[in-house]
Parts: sequence; C-alpha cells; structure tokens
Amino acid sequence: MNGIDFTKKMLRDDALKGKTIIVTGGGSGLGKSMTSYLMELGANVVITSRNLEKLKKVATELESTYSSKCLPLACDVRNIEEVEAMHAKAIETFGKVDVLLNNAAANFISPTERLSANAFDTIIDIVLKGTKNCTLTVGKHWINTKQTNTSVLNIVTTYAFTGSAYVVPSATAKAGVLALTRSLAVEWAKYGMRFNAIAPGPFPTKGAWDRLLPEDIREQFDLTKKVPLRRVGEHQELANLAAYLVSDFSAYINGEVVTIDGGEWLQGAGQMNLLQQIPEKLWDQLEAAIRSKKRG
Repeated sequence: MNGIDFTKKMLRDDALKGKTIIVTGGGSGLGKSMTSYLMELGANVVITSRNLEKLKKVATELESTYSSKCLPLACDVRNIEEVEAMHAKAIETFGKVDVLLNNAAANFISPTERLSANAFDTIIDIVLKGTKNCTLTVGKHWINTKQTNTSVLNIVTTYAFTGSAYVVPSATAKAGVLALTRSLAVEWAKYGMRFNAIAPGPFPTKGAWDRLLPEDIREQFDLTKKVPLRRVGEHQELANLAAYLVSDFSAYINGEVVTIDGGEWLQGAGQMNLLQQIPEKLWDQLEAAIRSKKRG
C-alpha cells in the first residue's frame, strides 16, 4: 500500500487526555471499536448497554490494554430513569462528562407491512427516544453546571437523509436524530456545546450483520458492489473520524453530518448510475453508434 495506512490510528496519543466520554452501545461492534480508540487517545470512557456482563468483559479487556479507565454501566436508553442513573454514576466516578456519543441502535430488515406496531416502536424508542433521553440528560447538566467545551456525536445513517425501503423504522428514527443534531447545534451552541453526526456506510460487524442478514442472503448480497471504492469500511477509519469530531481539533465543526461510505449513497442516488453495469464492449458499440449519427 502506498502512503499512509488508513487502518492505523490518526490522532496523536494525548488527543483526548482528560476527557470523559459516554458511549452508548459501547460494548460491541463499532461502539467497541470507537471506545477502544478513544481510550487509546487518553479518554476515560463510560460504556453502556443492557448486557452488563458483556460490558464488564469489554471494560476488563480494554483497561488491560490502555492506561485510561473504562466504566461499564447497564442502561436501557429507552428508560429516562436508567439514563439519569447512568449519568449520575459517571459524574460520581469521573467528576464530569465532556462528550456524549450516541451509538446505541437497533434495526430490522423487513417489508414494512410485516412489522407489528410494537416492532416499529422498538426501533423508534431505542434510536430516537434513547438519543433524546441521553442528550437531554447530559445537555441539561452541562447547562446547569455551566460546563463548556462539550460535544455530542450521533451515529446516523445515509438513509437518514434519503430514506430507504425495508428499514423504514430505522430510517424514520435516524432522520429524527439528524434533525435533533442540526437543531441543537444552533440552539445550544451558546452553552459551549457542539453537535455533529456521522453517517457510516457498510462497516460489517459480525453480530449486527449476522442478525440482519442470514448467511444464505449475505452470500448473494455483496456489499462491495454497492460501493464505488469497491470495499467496505475498516473500523479504524470510523474510529479515527469519531475521535477527531469529539476532539478539540474539530472545535469549529458544529451541526455537520459527515458521510463515510466510499460513495455508496451517491451511487444509489444518480439516475444513470446503473449504467456502470454495461460492459466495455457495449460502450464501444454505443459510442460508435453515436458517432455515426453525428456524421449522418
């Protein structure tokens, strides 16, 4: 590979030293990857999910690797009382929280008519209501204590702004999170807060992808063909971007959603993009036909 290896860390080792960061859904998949890098850069991290045993194992693993602290706390983000208790414990342990990274999510791939009202509600409650619960809890505390230089980073998706069939509850919820991000970026900037979002493309994680796509379907569903760069994302690439957006190096970035998807959503957006499936020989024939018409 020529140049810098994009699978390696980007920021300097002390970039997040002294910061305390809450990462919801921080015990697995992309949440764990981001947590690992945030700790490597010196941040103390609070990881939350409903599975405390899994969180404890991850915390032990990461603390044995890095010198910073990892606090595992069980929390169902749908329940405001649990969110408030989690936040209080984080403050009690570390004295302050500087960054909230809303990563907890859930999804179904299904025709919408097959979804029950409860199934739809589950996604809305975890993704949108959960993000709202965490954001209001942490944000109001920052306002009341006059703590500045704080930020919230929300993980959304590219279909938050395009919409998408077959993941309608997730698209609906993520669109709400994106609107929340942009709205509070304006309203709460006066309190020293920044709000940004990341819209990742395909970053396969074993657990999530195994649940969403059964193996026989996965084999027919080559994600790399949907991405102009012809590859899926490396976890470190997303972790690098997240770490930058919550660091002081991005102090002038506010209200932004950064897409990191290799061009995937744009490939699906253009009306003529399917023409890439035309083989070279056919293009030669088309070009020859067009030139003959011009001469005619």
